[in-house]
Amino acid sequence: MKRTASPLVRHVLWTLLLSGSVLAQDVVTLERRAQSVGTLIESSSAARQIDTSGVAAARERRDNARLMHREARALIAAGDLAGAARLLDQAAREIMEGARLARPEQVAGEKSKRDFDTRLESTRALLVAQQRITQEKSAPPEALAATRRIEAELAQAQALATAGRYDEARPVLDKAYLSARVSIESMRRGDTLVRSLNFGSRREEYDYEIDRNDTHRMLITVLLADRKDAAGAMPPAMQPFIDKAGALRRDAEGLARSGDHGGAVKVLEDSTRELVRAIRAGGIYIPG
Repeated sequence: MKRTASPLVRHVLWTLLLSGSVLAQDVVTLERRAQSVGTLIESSSAARQIDTSGVAAARERRDNARLMHREARALIAAGDLAGAARLLDQAAREIMEGARLARPEQVAGEKSKRDFDTRLESTRALLVAQQRITQEKSAPPEALAATRRIEAELAQAQALATAGRYDEARPVLDKAYLSARVSIESMRRGDTLVRSLNFGSRREEYDYEIDRNDTHRMLITVLLADRKDAAGAMPPAMQPFIDKAGALRRDAEGLARSGDHGGAVKVLEDSTRELVRAIRAGGIYIPG
């Protein structure tokens, strides 16, 4: 008599297959998985739902998925297949959670808590990655101090949230999130893992650099907001760097509009370096 696996066994095997936990994973299989996750992030129905929703938390999840997907591609190139598989799993979960958040039937009364929890989970994941990269690169004491600052901000945000003070907790959590993200991207610049990534086109590389530049600009807005004077101006030591970064960003956008995405990438990198200098001039160390 022909024997078949029980429903429970079939479910477990199918779950393992979907999660990328199959031990016989090889580079070709993982590359296919990376391509599938990339499609899920960029052009699936879930991606379209996020695009049209206008829900900030959903777009944030998609941004996180993109970052994890890029890191996974770097790990594949470096031969760390297990690490890449885990990140691809996380990226897929992020985009699907983004699609869930993009549904119009969200209940407004629970939105603050849900958004906080979403950002908290993302920040924890980024902090783990930031700590790992700091150790890999034997980073200087200033980078380790940045890690400790992020950990302290994360703890402070959680304490405020536990007390139900989400309006106060969210800005603190945003500081930790953006600090970790900028730290990761800054330390990865010039690293062999990043350089091993092959962008499909100059336009794709330009989009990546725009995202990096935007992240640094957000960090200045969120992280240093309490350093503005009564008139809303940044500290004098920072302003020249911010102004130069803005001028370079406009130049890069002009080059991109004319079709010179290669030139735009170089100018965007210069703009982001000026933003790093501005943040450091404000008394906060970030790598880069």
